[in-house]
Amino acid sequence: MEELRNRGKKREGRHRDTWDPFQLNPIGAEKEQKRTCFQLAQYLVAVIVGLAVLTSAVIAKGSLLVLSTLSSPDSLRTNKERQFYMLMLVFCLVWPNFLVFLKSLWRCAFKSFVQPNMKTMSFICVIECLVSLGTSVLVLVVMPQFDVLTNLFISGGVCIMSAILQIVFRLQRETWKIVFPICSLILTVAGYCLLGIDYYVRVKSHVENQGSESFIYIAIGIFSSLLISLCWWENPLQATNRMPETLSELDGFRDFVFVISSILRILVIGAVYLLNHALIEKSIEWSDFNLLDGDWELLQIGLVLFFLQALCSAACHWFGVVACKIHAVRMSFAVPVCCTGPAVLLLGLILFLTQAQKLDGAKHGSIIEFCSSLTHLGKVNTTPVVLLEITKSICKTSLNSHYLQWPFSMLALEGVCMWAGFVTCTYYVWKIQVQRIERTSQLFVRRLYESAFIDLSLLLNTKMKVPRARNQDSHDDIQKCVIYLCATMWHETYDEMLKILTSMFRLDRYRGDPKEDHKDCFDFECHIFVDDAFMTEKETGKRLVNSYVNDLVQVVIEVYRVFTNKEPDDVSVIDAPYGGRLMFVMPEGNMLYVHLKDKALIRNKKRWSQIMYLYYLLGWKGYIAKNPQKITRQNNPCRESLISMYGEIYMLPQHDSDQKRKFISDDHTYILALDGDTDFQPKAVILLVDRLRMYDNVGAACGRIHPTGMGPMVWYQKFEYAVGHWLQKTAEHVFGSVLCSPGCFSLFRGSALMDDNVMKRYTTTATRASEYVQYDQGEDRWLCTLLLQQGWRVEYNAASDAYTNSPQEFKEFYNQRRRWGPSTLANTLDLLHSGAETVKRNSSISRLYIFYQMFTVGSSILGPASVTLMIAGAFQFVFKMTGTLSIVVASIPPVFYIIVCFIAKANNQITIAAIMSILYAFLMTASLFSIIGDMVLQGTFLTPTGVFLVSMTIMYLVTALLHPEEFGMIIYGLMYFICIPSGYLLLTIYSLVNMHIVSWGTRESNKGDGEVKKKHNTLCDKTCRLCCWDMKIQISQETDNLMIQQITGQTAQLGPPVPITNGEITEQTASKPEPQVRLDNTKEEEKEKGKKTEEESNKIPTGEQKKKEAQNSDAGSSGSADYAEKLSISLSSSDEENYEDDDDMVMNADETEEVPISAWVEPVKQEFLKKLTYANMKRNLQEQIRYALRNKDEDDVCEELVLMLTDTLNGELSEVGPEDILEESRLEELEATLTQHARRILKTSHVEKLEKRVRVAIQKTLTAPQVQRLDEGEHDFWTKLLDRYLKPIVDTKAHLDDVTRELKSLRNKAVFLYFIINVLWVVATFFLQAIGNDVISIKIPKLYPNGTASGDYLKVEPLSLMFLLSFAVLLVIQFLAMLYHRIYTLIHVVSYRSTEKDYKPKNEVDPDDGNGLTIGNTDANELYITMEDL
Repeated sequence: MEELRNRGKKREGRHRDTWDPFQLNPIGAEKEQKRTCFQLAQYLVAVIVGLAVLTSAVIAKGSLLVLSTLSSPDSLRTNKERQFYMLMLVFCLVWPNFLVFLKSLWRCAFKSFVQPNMKTMSFICVIECLVSLGTSVLVLVVMPQFDVLTNLFISGGVCIMSAILQIVFRLQRETWKIVFPICSLILTVAGYCLLGIDYYVRVKSHVENQGSESFIYIAIGIFSSLLISLCWWENPLQATNRMPETLSELDGFRDFVFVISSILRILVIGAVYLLNHALIEKSIEWSDFNLLDGDWELLQIGLVLFFLQALCSAACHWFGVVACKIHAVRMSFAVPVCCTGPAVLLLGLILFLTQAQKLDGAKHGSIIEFCSSLTHLGKVNTTPVVLLEITKSICKTSLNSHYLQWPFSMLALEGVCMWAGFVTCTYYVWKIQVQRIERTSQLFVRRLYESAFIDLSLLLNTKMKVPRARNQDSHDDIQKCVIYLCATMWHETYDEMLKILTSMFRLDRYRGDPKEDHKDCFDFECHIFVDDAFMTEKETGKRLVNSYVNDLVQVVIEVYRVFTNKEPDDVSVIDAPYGGRLMFVMPEGNMLYVHLKDKALIRNKKRWSQIMYLYYLLGWKGYIAKNPQKITRQNNPCRESLISMYGEIYMLPQHDSDQKRKFISDDHTYILALDGDTDFQPKAVILLVDRLRMYDNVGAACGRIHPTGMGPMVWYQKFEYAVGHWLQKTAEHVFGSVLCSPGCFSLFRGSALMDDNVMKRYTTTATRASEYVQYDQGEDRWLCTLLLQQGWRVEYNAASDAYTNSPQEFKEFYNQRRRWGPSTLANTLDLLHSGAETVKRNSSISRLYIFYQMFTVGSSILGPASVTLMIAGAFQFVFKMTGTLSIVVASIPPVFYIIVCFIAKANNQITIAAIMSILYAFLMTASLFSIIGDMVLQGTFLTPTGVFLVSMTIMYLVTALLHPEEFGMIIYGLMYFICIPSGYLLLTIYSLVNMHIVSWGTRESNKGDGEVKKKHNTLCDKTCRLCCWDMKIQISQETDNLMIQQITGQTAQLGPPVPITNGEITEQTASKPEPQVRLDNTKEEEKEKGKKTEEESNKIPTGEQKKKEAQNSDAGSSGSADYAEKLSISLSSSDEENYEDDDDMVMNADETEEVPISAWVEPVKQEFLKKLTYANMKRNLQEQIRYALRNKDEDDVCEELVLMLTDTLNGELSEVGPEDILEESRLEELEATLTQHARRILKTSHVEKLEKRVRVAIQKTLTAPQVQRLDEGEHDFWTKLLDRYLKPIVDTKAHLDDVTRELKSLRNKAVFLYFIINVLWVVATFFLQAIGNDVISIKIPKLYPNGTASGDYLKVEPLSLMFLLSFAVLLVIQFLAMLYHRIYTLIHVVSYRSTEKDYKPKNEVDPDDGNGLTIGNTDANELYITMEDL
């Protein structure tokens, strides 16, 4: 209700100024806020992960201690039992090495293999062998000799080497923090001393089973701990930047080193076990390894303890990584890991105190009597083995001394010292700074964890992050990046334009002022490329913008009003060689460019727009960034708003981003490819940036695309998109690399696009039939194929949501998929053809992944046959046909539709497909209920069809549950099911047979200049209804039959033919600079142009026409660069000199006014001049004042200024209508009056320091849109780019005939291949059915749901069962990949929510409030200029 009132108040305020106060308010324009439910979920996840870390660590550590106690020579177990438990202890040590061996071997075999440096590898292997020697000696030799408490405490000494290295290399950020490693070293040494004293007292006190040999084991234990502490040598060295070459070299072949070192570690563990127990103690009886039936309890206890220790240690390591990645380092990582030792001790005491009462000896009052009574309990079967042995182990301490029991306190003090020692050694973990998404290699130094010391291993392995010098590369610090948002528009509607503009303005609000730092460290520019933006006016022959551009201009103005409640401040209209450009400064200061493409000057369609912005943003702007001297200096301050008398010195907005680009590498320059109807949130962009920022080999990343719209076709696509993203894209991401990053919302890395054979190859013009299919029908997939073939990885982020319009009509949907289907197959086959070379180059693509793609391609090729057999099964269920007859009947419709597609026109093919789709939908519905009914009649669903249907339903339901925000998509599953024949049979046939049609197929209508063409050569145009279908019948004559044209009156519209000159003249004129000429056409030229028809005006100009176009384009260039509208001047001495000479300024201004402009410029400028109407000016002035004085703690003065200046404006313009545009002279008078009143108010309020801001606000309110020119350098770039890559294609009739013939030949080959493969599959199934199930079949026992056998058998032909099983295996693989991907998506989302921006008022300190001014270049070192310098 409050929101309704607020909107009503704003509307009333607008209504006072105009009779048209109503405005659009696009969805999502409101500020994003943190949702409480997400915050609660974030904390809940952190708590769950922390508990998982603590629980798994306690279980892993406790089970290892129990195994060492059970294998002790002093235990009450038999020699056979102790031998088995010792073997389980060996397996616990081998387990993590085995896991690392498998992972490293997989990466070496299927990812990448780098030839190792033998010297470095030898050094690593020696270290690993020593560590493995220390671990195995401590766990297998020393720990069985000690009691359980000593074993719990002694492991704390493995941090001693890390503490020594920290002291030696001074790795502390602050000097005083060296106290922590010193304390750690002292406490660890003190713990060892207390250990020796404790055992000395035990021996002297004659504690049972404690002799002088204990001192030998203590010495061996201390030495083993020193060897184990070498395990984390790399952590201090990488933090201090010692041995950088060796460590960086090691990263290259670390996988191969781990393969070798893991084998060596396993061999060392086995050698220690055999050497100690077979040769020294001779305790191994090989015959005892043959377990008998009576050893079930032994086997059960041993295996349970082993699996608990192995699985929980691995789980603890994984959950620890997750805790760090979700930014819960303290709560979910450091605290649980540090509390593991005390938690194990506390849990053991609780179990001892509560369960020891059940032992028979508990009735004895003395601990000594209690311990002596435990001996006979070992022979009682009812006694819990684990509890008995732990109690017996505790009796080995000083508590069982006949003389002194107080030394037991030294054992407790030893535990405190050891625990405090490793906590102080790893103090840096508590202050570690983690980025939003971190690679595991950036969090932990080693991939291997030590299962015997899982808590110590996690803390000591956590990477030390120390500040590095500026000239050192460090992945620990977040890298600044620049993002170019590039949207391509092709005949979008008003609502679709509204979506993309709203999304861009949301990102502008999220980023804020580009001169201020942002926590996500990014800057961005928005570029919109409008295809087919111009039309020719019939009356005058002038080239003007069409209605699509007019809609876009209105959308920009409308969205600007919604976000700021005022008109666009800074607008520039620029003529360009490719058409034109509109330049806007968005509310927060970021730039928006709208590039208007004239198809008479530049190639249209999406791929050429992409090439246009890739060469402009990566080629030209990258060249400028690498050559700063090429940036044009603004030495022509012809606009009043550029005059700076108050010391505001900062770079112009459009050049500010180019200035920042100098400090950003191509690796961190990103291109966000968008469609003209994409709707997204800033969060979606940042999540994609995270993927590229953290993984250097990722060349592109795409998000989850949601189709929008209404109607049955949209419902089908919603589920289709959902299943494709849930299963197929996640499987591609997990097992290899995504094959297609859709152009509607994908982020590309600049260096990847600029790589060899990518951008250059992408400019190839299709000349052969296969190239037309692969290059132009699916340009997004082809670009990703080029990236994959060069070794780049393409990723999928399920949390990055984007929404785009999908085809709502059956015809539009079929035409879209007609382009996508053959292109997808062509690019996939191209990738498979180059599979061997791609596997060598791309570490993300393995041979197994190539095989997986071959399997999916084979499945898609057999799709029509599979659907035909499924329909045959439906005929069997519904109409009770025989198997052979059902196959024959099911094959008739596809064959019929193939014939129709070859002989009928495309529109008729789609109409027939729509009718057949409806009939198939009825059949599929009947089949579904028949299958369900059959399962009910048979009393079981355990049939191949029933199991498949039920399992598919359950799998999709579970998948939808794992996507809670998209669970509603499951509703559209039924629509998807009944449309399977249409989508996988009819659509496949239509796509293949019409492969030779290379037109776009969607959005082909052209408002503005297509009205006359609609009736051109049309003989009949009727619309009728048939069975609730709207059918349009149109008969056109496409030949040059003059008689028919005369009959229909078409010749009256044709003008005289335009002479065509030699095409070589065009190339000559493009290479020679033309003199500047006025673009004002003479009356004769206008009269001549007026005779041209609409169709001729849209033809590509050749000869003299192109020459005139080139002259017109050149006339719009000469002079300075793009002038921005912000109140600023460039920092240069020439600028200061210009300000000293007012006459030069006037002269330059006059020269600018005389710049010849194209005919389209003035109408566009008039649209933005509506800003200077009385109604808009009043609202703009109020908002400008409020924005200028925000966060100045002068709210009263601000409102007073708004009130008084509004009254002044009302008084000055009392006779002006609300829609009248003021003249320039009137604006100057008004500016002087408003400035004078504002100065008086500020002086009265004693806040004269705000005068500059108020003056600027008044000037921006009264500033008119500017007509500007490209600088000579950029104009030359566009001219050469057009000539080299983007010149409009003019194909001769002979060439078009050849291409058409090649396309039809390619079509025939593809259809024949598809037809043969599918027919062979259907025929094979047919003959198997004809032979009979009794001869060739697989008998499957029929089971009831309760598992009992019915005695009957189900007979299934092997071919169908094989295909069904293979398809089921494929789905299971994709389902498992989806589970893996969902977990890491959850980690990314939680980490993002912890750093999500909260829209709070900024407490900024403005530089002009003091005596110093800061240059607006955040990458420079804070250069200050004092007023004296000025």
